[in-house]
Amino acid sequence: MGPELILMVVLASTAGALIGTFTGLIPGVHVNTAAAIMLGTYPLMVEFVSGFTDPAYTPILVSCCIMSASAVHSFVDFIPSVFIGVPDADNVASVLPGHRLLLQGDGMLAVRAAAIGSVIGSLSALALAIPLQWIMMQGASGYIDYLTEGVIVITLIVIMLNTDRPAVTLAMILVSGLLGYAVNHLDIPTYSVLGEGTLLFPLLTGLFGIPPLLEKVKPGRRIPQRDCESDPVGPVPGLKGVVTGLIAGWFPGVTATAGALVAASFTEERDPARFISMTASIGTVTSVFSIVTLSVSGSGRSGTCIVVKDIIGDSLSGFCSEAFTLILFSMAVASLLGYCSTVAGGKVMSEVFSLVPENLVNNLVLVLIVVLVVLFTGPFGLAILMVSATVGMIPPAAGISRVCLTGCLLIPVLFG
Repeated sequence: MGPELILMVVLASTAGALIGTFTGLIPGVHVNTAAAIMLGTYPLMVEFVSGFTDPAYTPILVSCCIMSASAVHSFVDFIPSVFIGVPDADNVASVLPGHRLLLQGDGMLAVRAAAIGSVIGSLSALALAIPLQWIMMQGASGYIDYLTEGVIVITLIVIMLNTDRPAVTLAMILVSGLLGYAVNHLDIPTYSVLGEGTLLFPLLTGLFGIPPLLEKVKPGRRIPQRDCESDPVGPVPGLKGVVTGLIAGWFPGVTATAGALVAASFTEERDPARFISMTASIGTVTSVFSIVTLSVSGSGRSGTCIVVKDIIGDSLSGFCSEAFTLILFSMAVASLLGYCSTVAGGKVMSEVFSLVPENLVNNLVLVLIVVLVVLFTGPFGLAILMVSATVGMIPPAAGISRVCLTGCLLIPVLFG
């Protein structure tokens, strides 16, 4: 493992960070799509990389690029979540507190909280990766499998029903869950101008992103955004998310959103910035721990890990293999780049939001969402967007929180 190989890993991490920044910033483009494209162009990558280093290391370098993109995506995707209201499956729960801070002029505070939580979660997961790999290889993974996803999901639903209107909350969990089940399990066409996209984009955007944009705002009102340029939350929320992120990394159906809601219920985390930081930590820990899971079980618990498995084969097997170590190193480099990208991107969005009237921003975002949905998922995706947006308007009208709409992610786990 010479300096030439380390340099190539750093370059692969940088390329992955650029890809992850792009997929994180552009709603509708997921890092899994980028990973699939890299798998399809893998022969060209082999030819290109072989001119710079030993071709035997090409699978590892491409895997480093993919996992770095996954790590950075988990950082940067909080920016459209906060400023546009377009969530990823892993940060649905953060849309509401993020939007609340944005309307107070603290959108950058939300972004910094997410960046800090992500980097703490990532570095903590990387520090624990090798010890956890050893523990799992001693047979601990077999005991973990007894903790079914269904038990975790049912526990979360029971927690959400602890409201003043449990019957209405349960109804919304089931309605949103039905939508989620349809999107995940029915053969709904998604072919469009840019190929086949994911229907989770219009589903989550309709449930959580569109309704706040349709709320009445004062024409011409600008919301100047502040930036304290310091750590607004500290390390504790990020550390709280580490354990939950490890669990979510093992069970593919337990998203970071579900983990964040459970963690918030047990830790009584009510401050919006601290909650965002904890959610960000969980999402990034899940991304890092997925490679540990792949090395132990041989099964990919995420789209990126499935692609890595196809590329790298059995090179990850065995305790602390060379491929495993290099991928962890690449994700460490990517985490630092992801923090910088998130803060820089947040500053640009803050400037834009400070200058443009709120109603104009809302209208432009609505048009952008509709265009992206049509481009990535076609007419059926647009229909799902309209239906889910209608459902997303019901909880505020009924006097309950939109958190119950996370049933769109939870119910498919129970029946899928």
